[in-house]
Amino acid sequence: MSPMRNADCGMRNESPVTGPRSAMGTPVRVGVVGVGHLGQHHARVYAGLPAVRLVGVADVDASRRAEVGARFGVPAHADHRELLGRVDAVSVAVPARHHAAVAADLLAGGVDVLLEKPIAEAVEEAEGLVRLAAAHHRILQVGHIERFNGAVRALRKLVTAPAFVEAHRLGPYAGRGSDVDVILDLMIHDIDIILSLVRSPLQDVHAVGVPVLTDQVDIANARLQFASGCVANLTASRVSAARMRKIRFFQRDAYLSVDYAAQEIALYRRLPPDPAPGDGTGLPRIVREEVLVERAEPLRLELESFLACVRERRRPIVSGEDGRDALRVAAEIRRRLEEHLAAAARPPGPAIPEGPAG
Repeated sequence: MSPMRNADCGMRNESPVTGPRSAMGTPVRVGVVGVGHLGQHHARVYAGLPAVRLVGVADVDASRRAEVGARFGVPAHADHRELLGRVDAVSVAVPARHHAAVAADLLAGGVDVLLEKPIAEAVEEAEGLVRLAAAHHRILQVGHIERFNGAVRALRKLVTAPAFVEAHRLGPYAGRGSDVDVILDLMIHDIDIILSLVRSPLQDVHAVGVPVLTDQVDIANARLQFASGCVANLTASRVSAARMRKIRFFQRDAYLSVDYAAQEIALYRRLPPDPAPGDGTGLPRIVREEVLVERAEPLRLELESFLACVRERRRPIVSGEDGRDALRVAAEIRRRLEEHLAAAARPPGPAIPEGPAG
């Protein structure tokens, strides 16, 4: 396949977002659209942050919005557009199929948006949101929360020239997120991390996967090959008995294993052979090094970073362009996976007759 259009992912130098900065000491007025399993935690964190005022929530589910609104003592709305004019910034945590429409309403209405991943269901929708945010001088941050994981933040200083990456994101079926396949539900987290660390054009993609419990693909494996020579192997499953959230990086001088859930890094460094007399092996030494990880709630760090961007009018750590690039790779994985499923569904061709005996 030809190099994909995300060749510059992670290497842009966009201008800062224009517009006036918030006055010092003025609370940022925030809202949350979609207060289900994830959105309620956005509301919780916002309600506990200094210099922030949670002014309302919105959800199409009447009982859900009423319960969360009452919990935090704020108005609860049926329509997200009722927040326009009352908020400076909003978290959007609605189902993925509604991301583009809801975020577009808010961006066009002059609101800065933190949009949960994936940025949208289609790349064209993501492109539209990026353009809309630029046209209205709005912050658009995408909720790839693993960027704010303590282990990932420490990892950035250690990964230099990865040659091979292996990611496993497995877990039991949670009964939610089934409006999208496992690629947009789970694998896209690791896609984003890999794109941000490998920083090389993507050249080829192979993928396989199958539905198990839903009508969407529930377990998938993808192989990404980059221009640098790095190969990344990603596995995502929402039908596994045990939970695993790990990613491993192999490079010339080191092996790094990251446990997302524990926010831990195991680092094994390759050193020259031991020069001590009598050591005739000539083999390099492998030494484990301790890595200091500053652990904190990733969601809180993510929202604090978003609010700092809102106040200072600067580009988010995970921009709309970053979210679009991750979605673009996810879309290519899905395309390759669908090709594989279609090939597997075709009836086998006629058997090749055996030649004469002897």
